[in-house]
Amino acid sequence: MSTSTTTADTLGSSAPVLSYSPVVLSIPGRPVDLQVRVTAPETGKDLPVILLSHGQGPSNNLSSLNGYAPLANFWAAHGFVVIQPTHLTSRTLSDHVADAPGAPFFWRSRSEDMSHILDRLDEIEKAVPLLAGRIDHTKIAVAGHSFGGFTSSLLLGARVTDDGEEVSLLEPRIKAGVLLAAPGRGDVLNGPMADALPVFRTIDFSTMTTPALVVAGDEDDSRHFTDMGPDWHADPYVLAPGPKVLITLFGAGHALGGIPGYDVAETTDESPERVAAVGRLTSAYLRSQLHPGDNAWQTAREALSSGPDPVGRVEAK
Repeated sequence: MSTSTTTADTLGSSAPVLSYSPVVLSIPGRPVDLQVRVTAPETGKDLPVILLSHGQGPSNNLSSLNGYAPLANFWAAHGFVVIQPTHLTSRTLSDHVADAPGAPFFWRSRSEDMSHILDRLDEIEKAVPLLAGRIDHTKIAVAGHSFGGFTSSLLLGARVTDDGEEVSLLEPRIKAGVLLAAPGRGDVLNGPMADALPVFRTIDFSTMTTPALVVAGDEDDSRHFTDMGPDWHADPYVLAPGPKVLITLFGAGHALGGIPGYDVAETTDESPERVAAVGRLTSAYLRSQLHPGDNAWQTAREALSSGPDPVGRVEAK
């Protein structure tokens, strides 16, 4: 049986989704309000939450609450509440935050955004029509693509050094994570972006103990950071302690087939089939992590290995 059929059976049929934005949170000291989009299934209760951290691509609106619809819609259709902040790094805010402390990359603020969301999850739940009383506040996951993967790594326990001080932004309320084309170790950075983001040079994955799924493309060669090649994006798996899972997608570039948006121009490896596989596999993984005893991930993993035309390979520790 193919990966798509088996995993779809395990996840159940998809449900209609509701998307609501912006939910606006005023955060003391933040130069602009924090705006989030909430996408949820039309029905169901005790719904787990995925906090989705956007990357930093060339488009204006993909790096905001308006991006990543292929994933947000899929996850919501299969039983998750997806919350997407617009981080201060978003191009949509460039004119408003250019001189703010932490500009232009706001690496610390990005992680803090997620903690603010969890602090005010009750408020967000009540603000979204038809959502009140339907969220399970104990089942929280984080997912992030590219720069969002770095943000998620910190929330899962990775540490960095800033001005000689070790910084931990671990969020203990987060029970599992998904890192999508995330940055790897810092001692191999030699591309033009290495000096722009010196904090990337200091990341330590040895403290990232929260369970996580790392998704990397075997053609994701991020030369603007390093000449290490696609293996760099597997570092969060290789260098972190277990329990961790690595999926290497065959033929995938940095967009992993197009997860930042539908038909976006900068996707060099456009593949609706690959995007669908990312949705299925990540949903199955998070479902099993947040619902102990659920076998969705085991079924999806077996299908990935045994299908006639696998989209990738999986390993775990």
